Amino acid sequence: MEHAAATNALSALGHTTRLSVFRLLVQAGRSGRLPGDLAEALDLPGATLSFHLKALAAAGLITSEQRGRTIRYQADFDAMTALVAYLTENCCAGDGSDCPPSASCTS
Repeated sequence: MEHAAATNALSALGHTTRLSVFRLLVQAGRSGRLPGDLAEALDLPGATLSFHLKALAAAGLITSEQRGRTIRYQADFDAMTALVAYLTENCCAGDGSDCPPSASCTS
């Protein structure tokens, strides 16, 4: 992951609502969630949710899939993993034996 892409991703996640949306999508796994479900879970108006989904998509953190007349949003687990890898690539001066274990996504 490039420095600029990491900066954009972290900036997107630096907003309380966007972080909450992203966490819900991560919890949903590969099946994702519908916008209405996200709006209800976070008590957000549709226009507000749409604004935040657009920001997360622009940062490359989420994807969407058209299914008939609905859109389902999913966390981009490859992007999330790349961001974590970028943040930890030089952990403990390159001595991985001294670093805490990394979390892995099993979704």
